[in-house]
Formats: sequence, C-alpha cells, structure tokens
Amino acid sequence: MLTEYDRDKAMSKFSRRDLLRLLPVGGIGALLSGCGAGGLEEVIHEVWEPFNQRSEQLLFNPQKLAPEFPESAIQPQELLVNTFRGTPLIDPARYQLSVAGAVAQPLVLTLADLKALQAKTMTIRHVCVEGWAAIVQWTGVPLREIARLAQPQPGVRYVYFESADGYYESWDLPSALHAQTLLAYGKNGSDLPVDNGAPLRLASPIKLGYKQSKWVVGIRFLRDLPVTQGYWEDRGYEWYAGL
Repeated sequence: MLTEYDRDKAMSKFSRRDLLRLLPVGGIGALLSGCGAGGLEEVIHEVWEPFNQRSEQLLFNPQKLAPEFPESAIQPQELLVNTFRGTPLIDPARYQLSVAGAVAQPLVLTLADLKALQAKTMTIRHVCVEGWAAIVQWTGVPLREIARLAQPQPGVRYVYFESADGYYESWDLPSALHAQTLLAYGKNGSDLPVDNGAPLRLASPIKLGYKQSKWVVGIRFLRDLPVTQGYWEDRGYEWYAGL
C-alpha cells in the first residue's frame, strides 16, 4: 500500500496535461494545453473557459479542507523557485500591505501588524501547473482574518492581489476566504525566504501555484473582475485553477 509520501512522489512526476486532467472539466484543459499557438486555441479558450470556470465553482466546497501532512513529510528541496521579473528588494522593516477596494475599513498593515494577528500553520501540497509538486509547511495569517478587519461591502465577489515585482492575480471570494488560504510569512519553521516571496505571499492547497502570488503588497476587494485577470490568465491560462 502506498504511503502519503509515496503518493506525493508520484504526484510530483505528473505532466502538465495530467495535472489539468485532475481539474473539473479537465479534458477541456488538456485539449487547450495541446492545441499550440494559433486561432484554434483562442477560439476554444473563449468558448470553454467560462463553462470551465462555472463548473469548478459549482464543485468547490468552501467548507471542505484539503489534506494536511505531518512535518516529517516536508520536502524542502522539491519547492522550485519560479521568478517573474527577478526578486524585488523589500525592506521588511518598511514593508506595508495595502488593503483597499470595496471595503468599509481600508487598511495599511506592517509586517509586525500581520504577525500580531492570529497565526495559522499548515503543511500542505503545493502543486505547480508545470508538472511538479512539493509538501511545504507555511505559517501566516488566514486571508479571511484580513477580510474580517477590512469588512468587504455587499456585492464583493473577487479579490485582486498586486505584487512588488509587477505580478498580478485575482481570486474568487469564496476561495480567498477558505480556511486554508494564507498570507504566509513563514516556511518550514523559519522566516519566509526572499526567493519564496518574503515578506508576504499567498499559500493555499486549493489553487495551482501560479495563483499564489509572491511579494504581495496590495489586496483589493472588488465587485467586478478586472480586464487584467492575472498575469498568466491574460496569456491563456485557466482563471479558476482549482484543485
């Protein structure tokens, strides 16, 4: 019988096509991944992506927790570092997180402010669309706690994340408020390394890795999804990207 560790090692060998097949309506994702550049891919994406998103949202259970693992299962060498425009230089002592948009209480939080809030530690599987996975322990503030402080206004459906390196990403509100969606400042029992997104990054087992922005400096609660939905989504990747 396979142990959790053995199953994770097998998971880490999946191809991007295999990972997309794990998603609801995964055959559509697999088709998109194999189309190549050109008009056909764009047409299929425009026709099927809204249906794909809706299907995943209907299947998502905001109360269901993803599996967590013992510390002994952590794979410190398996979490690869992907960069966007290089690693931004951020002084933790001067760091500020802006929380704005359709909220009753806009916030500006320092790293000390964030660490003073109730912390959560979870050991979860991080899955990358490129075909690898790693079990990582994250420590940070549940995003739902930030929402509690900011008080999103009625009609808010999305959360938009801005990063210090220019990366941008958006989530649906139920996924952002899931109990296992963290703004993480710690990794594997130590401070979060700069290459992994310090001072603050998103971490969650319910979304693919490209949804988990690093070096987060801004959060906006929105009623409508912006035209620029996410860096990779604007280049053809799936928006919902749930696991």
